[in-house]
Amino acid sequence: MAVEIAQLPVLSDNYIYLVHDPESRRTAVVDPAVGPPVLAEAARRGWQITDIWNTHWHPDHTGANLEIKEATGASITGPAAERGKIPGIDRTVKEGDQVTLGSVDARVIEVPAHTAGHIAYHLADDDALFCGDTLFAMGCGRLFEGTPQQMWANFEKLMALPDATQVYCAHEYTQSNGRFALTVEPENAVLAERMRSVDAAREQGLPTIPTSIGLERATNPFTRAGSVEEFARRRLAKDSFKG
Repeated sequence: MAVEIAQLPVLSDNYIYLVHDPESRRTAVVDPAVGPPVLAEAARRGWQITDIWNTHWHPDHTGANLEIKEATGASITGPAAERGKIPGIDRTVKEGDQVTLGSVDARVIEVPAHTAGHIAYHLADDDALFCGDTLFAMGCGRLFEGTPQQMWANFEKLMALPDATQVYCAHEYTQSNGRFALTVEPENAVLAERMRSVDAAREQGLPTIPTSIGLERATNPFTRAGSVEEFARRRLAKDSFKG
């Protein structure tokens, strides 16, 4: 992997990511909810923040855009369909566009449903995907501004990526997602084993992210639904799940 990735837990369950290209010494912040821990971690590592990448407009993903931009002069990139909702945005991108960070290239994938213009950033050469609130470990985002058909189409795109792709989602929802997944596929041995590992990690306060495309293909009840109709039923059931 050419890039270095730092994962910062903030708020109750958010993750912010710093993506650093050692060759150019450029650093991007993905979905900055809050500013101080980001600025402190970058300073601790000696990394200069040059870019901010937003996946969607929600405040827990864009809340520190202006603070970090003012402190560092970083350029803000986000989805074209949400231009008016993203603070300080400089560049808008859509499906197939390339975002560069020095020697690092990221391809933009449109994944609407959680929000109408949600995007993901795929670093193919580094086997990394920053997908915001679209795909979670054993879960997916709520359909606030889109349809089951849209989310199902998103999964068709994302599950076509290589199994080794590391999935850097924006929330630590894995335990709750896994408990729901076990109600859907109680006989899935890979899922049961994964949950044992997840529970052990969380008991020690350790992150369960990143996950991988291969692991989500094997254990995520939403990617494994088989049809958009079944996906819609599972998403509706998860919305009211209390586990």
